[in-house]
Amino acid sequence: MHAPRFAPRFAVFALVCALAGCTDAGNANRSAPTGSALAPALRVEVVASGLEHPWDIGFLPDGTALVAQRPGRLALLTGHSPGAQLRPVQADLGDVLAEGEGGQLGMLVHPDFATNRRFITCQTHQVGGTAVDVRLVTWRLAEDGTRADRLGDLLTGLPVNPSGRHSGCRPALAADGSLLVGTGDTARPAVPQDRRSLGGKVLRMNLDTGAPPPDNPFRTAPDPRERLIYSYGHRNVQGVAPRPGGQVFVSEHGPVGEDEINLLRAGGNHGWDPSRGGTESSYDEDVPMTDLQRFPDAVPAVWSSGSARLAPCGATFLTGPQWGSLDGMLAVATLHGSKLLLFRIGPDGVVREVHVPAELDGTHGRLRAARQGPDGALYVTTSNGMDDKVLRITAGTP
Repeated sequence: MHAPRFAPRFAVFALVCALAGCTDAGNANRSAPTGSALAPALRVEVVASGLEHPWDIGFLPDGTALVAQRPGRLALLTGHSPGAQLRPVQADLGDVLAEGEGGQLGMLVHPDFATNRRFITCQTHQVGGTAVDVRLVTWRLAEDGTRADRLGDLLTGLPVNPSGRHSGCRPALAADGSLLVGTGDTARPAVPQDRRSLGGKVLRMNLDTGAPPPDNPFRTAPDPRERLIYSYGHRNVQGVAPRPGGQVFVSEHGPVGEDEINLLRAGGNHGWDPSRGGTESSYDEDVPMTDLQRFPDAVPAVWSSGSARLAPCGATFLTGPQWGSLDGMLAVATLHGSKLLLFRIGPDGVVREVHVPAELDGTHGRLRAARQGPDGALYVTTSNGMDDKVLRITAGTP
C-alpha cells in the first residue's frame, strides 16, 4: 500500500548498483552506499581531541575556530592544523538543557564577524530544570577569544521534548544571506504537519532580526510562526547544506532506517505525519517518511537509506579544484553509520553516485558536524562521548 514512496529509492539503487556491479535485487530499497574507483584517496588528520559531543564548528577570520559541545560548552580552536589547542570560552550557558539529544547544538558564525564578532547558537533552554524551548541565541566573542557575551535571543519558541529527543537545530547561511535552520519534531505526532509549530521544519529568517524575508512561502499567514517556515513535514533535520547556485539539501533521520537526503522546495511538504492526519494521538512511527498516499504533492526524498540505519548528520558541499573528482559532491557525516557519505548530485537534484571513502568508514566512530573550512578542507567532528575529535580531511595521500 505504500509502494509509491519507494519509487525514487529504486531509481537511485539501480544507478548505484550499476556503478558497483551489485546484483542483489532483493536489497533494492536499501539504497546501499557504494565506493567509486575514480575517487581520490583522502588524508585524515586529527586537529584536536579531548572534546565531548562537539556538535558544530565555526571558522573565524583570524584562523581560529569555535566549537560548540552538547553538554553546554564553547571552546576556541587555536588553528586548523594538527596540534591546535583548545581553549575554553567563558559564556553564560547555565540555561542549556543538556538532556538526551538536546543541549548546545548547531552554530553559525556571522558573515560579518570581522566587524561585529557575532555568532549564533542553537540550544535547548530550561528554567529551574524545566524544559522551555529550543532557541537561537546571538553572541559576541571578545577580542581575545576568552569570553562570549550573550546579546539576546534571535528566536524562541521552538518546541522541546524534556527528554531532548529530536531537538534538531542546525543553522546554515543561504546563498542570499538569509538564515536557514533545520528543526526536529520533538517526537510529537502533530508537530511536523502543524504550520503553527516551528518543529519538524526548515525555517528561513533574517540573520540579524529573526524576521521572515518578504519572499518566504507563508509570509502573509496570520500566525507569525508560520511566516518563518520554508518547508515542513520533516522528522528530525540534522544537516542543512546550501549548494552553490541556490539549491538547499538537508539530511534527516528516519524512524528505523529510511534516513533521507531531501532537496528543499519553498513551501514544500516533505510528508512525515506520525499523527496519521490527526487520527493518532501517539507518535506512530509505522508510517512512511514521505507519505505520498496521504500527501500526493509531498516532496519525495532524493535519496533514502532504505532499511539501513545510518543517521545522517552534518552536511556540506565540497567545492574547489583541490578536491579533484570529488569537487561538487555533498559530504554527509553519519552517527549510527560511523562513516562519511559523498553524494554526486546532478543539476536537477538527482543523486548520481554515492561514495563511502574507506578512510572514514568505521575508522573514527560516530561522525556529527561537517563544515568546509576557509582553507578548502573538510572538517568533521566525532560524537562518541569521550575524547571526541576535530578531523581535517583533504584529498591526497593518506
